[in-house]
This record gives sequence, structure tokens and C-alpha cells, in this order.
Amino acid sequence: MHIGLIGGIGPAATEFYYRALVKLYAKANRRLELTIANADAKELVSNLEAGNKEAQAAIFAKYIDQLKGAGCEAVAVTSMGGHYCMDELAPVSSLPIINALPVLQDYFLARNITRVGVLGTRAVMESRLYGLAGVEVVTVPNEELGTAHANYIAMAIAGKATDEHRAYFEGAAARLISEHGAQAIVLGGTDLFLAFDKPDYPYPLIDCALVHAEEIARLGMS
Repeated sequence: MHIGLIGGIGPAATEFYYRALVKLYAKANRRLELTIANADAKELVSNLEAGNKEAQAAIFAKYIDQLKGAGCEAVAVTSMGGHYCMDELAPVSSLPIINALPVLQDYFLARNITRVGVLGTRAVMESRLYGLAGVEVVTVPNEELGTAHANYIAMAIAGKATDEHRAYFEGAAARLISEHGAQAIVLGGTDLFLAFDKPDYPYPLIDCALVHAEEIARLGMS
């Protein structure tokens, strides 16, 4: 299957998906057919913060039309924040969408994970991972959502994490485990791999982007 990715939101996240897919296909000794459309991270952030779901869905739909014209047969958005408008995008998309949310739901169910702590954009945290069924989602306190969101957006746009970003997110993750009883920390923002870049942590990490990429590869090779 020729896979289309909507990338650029942000650049580091796009590279993460690309590297993951290349590695998965190489491991299976299969040829990867892939085309990436480069979206505008600042445009997405503006629509995300304003809650403009229909506007962002229309923008994504145009990129999907481009990817279809390039021969793609299915498409994925390389941003958990970008999944805030999946319900609006699905009816106007000219290609099937490989949505990360049902993939994550199946992942948690298969591993008997029932309570997770999530970090990411305000939309991901406030919605408790977009209201994912079958798992209880906890996140930072309401008064801290703005700080978490600002740290994430700054990191995503820059494509790199500072020591301050790392310290903030590591501290937030530790509190979700110790104070809120999370079984694992869900990296609900694709760019969070920039902050969680150590080989080991004293709690389980679940990277939404990697889970999503593995499903994209599975479908692409099926």
C-alpha cells in the first residue's frame, strides 16, 4: 500500500514517523511506498487553540487530495494534536484515514491497561485523550494545563527540547504516577519523544506515535 502522511506538524514528529516506518519495513524486508505532504505547524496550532475543527479538517482534506493525486491509498496525520478534528475530517477525506485513536484503544485493551496519565497539547489533555473508551485518563491539574501546553508547543515548533522542557515533563509524569495512580505515562503529543529521550524511566512509557506507526506499517504491508 502506498501510504500518505500529513507531516510538518511539527518537523521532528514527521521525522519520527518516517524513521519508524523505514525501520519497520526494513525489519520485514518490505519496500516502503510513502509520500509526505508538508502542513503548517503554526496554522494547526492556531486552529487547535481556537477550536476551529472544521477549518483544520478542510485544510487537511486539501493535503489528502494532493496525496491521493500522488498515488496514495491511505493517509495518516503525524500529530496527536491534529487528531482533534478527526470526526470532521473523515466525511471530507478522499482517502481512508488510519486514525490513531482506535489503535490506542485496542493497544490498552490488549495489555489490560485501565488507567493512564497523558501529556500533550491542551486539546489532548482536556479531552482526556479525546474521550478514549475503556481506559481512565488522568492528566495535570486544570491550572497547569496552560503551562503544559505552552511547553509542548514551544518544543514542537522548535523541533528540540531544552533542559527546562525535559525537567517539566519528567516532573509532571512522575506526579501522574505517584499522586494519581497511573499505570503508565502516555506520550499524547508526537514531539514528546524529544523530552523523554533517556534510555530508561522509573515508570512505563507508551508513545502514541510509535503505536500509530506500527499500525500504519501493519496495514501498509497487509
